[in-house]
Amino acid sequence: MNKKLLICISILFMSCAAFAQSFESAEDAVKNMGVGWNLGNTLDANDASKTWTTTAQHETCWGQPVTRPELMKMMKEAGFGAIRVPVTWYQEMDADGKVNDAWMKRVKEVVDYVIDNGMYCILNVHHDTGADSNTFKSWLKASNNSYKANKDKYEYLWTQIAETFKDYDEHLLFEAYNEMLDENSTWNEPVDKTDGYQAINDYATSFVTTVRATGGNNTNRNLVVNTYSASSTPDAMAHLELPEESNHIIFQIHSYPNWKDKSNAKNEIDYLISNIKSNLLNRAPVIIGEYATFTTWPSTIDYYETDREVALYAMDYLVKNAKEEGIGTFYWMGLSDGSARNLPAFNQADLAETLAKAYHGSDYKGKYPKVEDFQIVYVVTYDQEWAELFLFGSWDRKAVNLSDYKGIRVETDAAYGNKLQIKIYGDKDGKDTQGNDKFKEQYAWLSDNSTTTTVDFDASILGSTFWGITLQTNSGPMTAKVLEATLIKADGTEEPATIVSAWGCTVVAETPTGISEVYTITPSNNAIYNLQGQRINTPKKGIYIRNGKKYIAK
Repeated sequence: MNKKLLICISILFMSCAAFAQSFESAEDAVKNMGVGWNLGNTLDANDASKTWTTTAQHETCWGQPVTRPELMKMMKEAGFGAIRVPVTWYQEMDADGKVNDAWMKRVKEVVDYVIDNGMYCILNVHHDTGADSNTFKSWLKASNNSYKANKDKYEYLWTQIAETFKDYDEHLLFEAYNEMLDENSTWNEPVDKTDGYQAINDYATSFVTTVRATGGNNTNRNLVVNTYSASSTPDAMAHLELPEESNHIIFQIHSYPNWKDKSNAKNEIDYLISNIKSNLLNRAPVIIGEYATFTTWPSTIDYYETDREVALYAMDYLVKNAKEEGIGTFYWMGLSDGSARNLPAFNQADLAETLAKAYHGSDYKGKYPKVEDFQIVYVVTYDQEWAELFLFGSWDRKAVNLSDYKGIRVETDAAYGNKLQIKIYGDKDGKDTQGNDKFKEQYAWLSDNSTTTTVDFDASILGSTFWGITLQTNSGPMTAKVLEATLIKADGTEEPATIVSAWGCTVVAETPTGISEVYTITPSNNAIYNLQGQRINTPKKGIYIRNGKKYIAK
């Protein structure tokens, strides 16, 4: 062999070996990620009843805006070092399992937004797993029958993803699957533990083997595998096997709270971390890929709304203690949600700051722009007669005391008069003919000679409580602009209203910078929706959407 050629080959081999050695370990990756956040209800959104003609239709079908790089810049400047990007693939695959080129390109764009802003990115297969319902059937299930039937399709999906991103550096990680359940859609632990746990480990092994086979940086890329249903039970943790002997595997679990007070929150977090250390951390690094201040079991509650002091305490305690043990943390949704993402701004700036300071230290100074820092014009397009826009409340129908409030002031771009009316929902008032709750209602037309309308609440009509205030069209399809909506409290203080679609309309948020984006869910008329955007009165086991957030009925 030519001596010069031999030397060149030797140098190339040594360079490749040196690169493989320099690709950071999973342990270092978790450490370097810092505190993370989930870009939820976006690329993971799906609706089996629809066929998308654009990626934007898919991305926004659960009410979030099209993701822009400015959102990732904001998260970075706030102190976040990693973004988990959940992606649902089944609606973008043909009969042979090939991913739509436009969808893969869009996923790549969002991943680039994250990495270009100097953060780590975790890319996964999300609502291709999950609990079945009348309108949604996951194709990936934790059973040997499912694994045998879908092994080739699953491996082909990961081959396509891995080939697309094979040249990305260590800042990109792949996650095998999200919350994979058995054929019974059982949470926490499978009914047939032998079958369920074996299937989870088979899928994890297929994932790792498939990604590694694509070569390039995927040979040493850090990969994430989840417990059954991403469960945090000791049994589920203990039965997750290490799919390869290397220092490039990360275990993931999810954890949603059941706090009552600070003491209980502390004990719950201590118990969680103790179990992680005993069952997972002694074998590989760990991330808590989803956690939040809200829970849906045994009842639905968001401590950020009901007891913010406890919520902020618990988030601070969790992030600090997880960091101390080398465990990564990724907050689910929240922080910046709906139209706020488009500005971008934080809906929960104090919570975002709490998470960042818990990780970086109390002296850390990030940037936390708030929605109220922006001047926003809401362009409302009503699709039909009587369609409604929420100015206050939601279909959760959470009532507040009428005596605490005096009225509401709405400013629009024109004096619409009787084309639009303000509708206020008060106390329950019996049942309708179909057995649904009826409510007392107060109506007031908008002013016909002023762009500002003020309505005083009338207790003789509403009773002692109210749960919703809407702006309703009386004149069929039309477009109007809402410049501001403000609740006037009994003591004279004011609080901004929250403007979102109720039903029969869409909303575009515009700012003086020219930014505009559809961000609200279109026609809907109850608090809980399935993954196809359909109203569910009594949810069974499964994943649903409530107020733009993932809702898990167990």
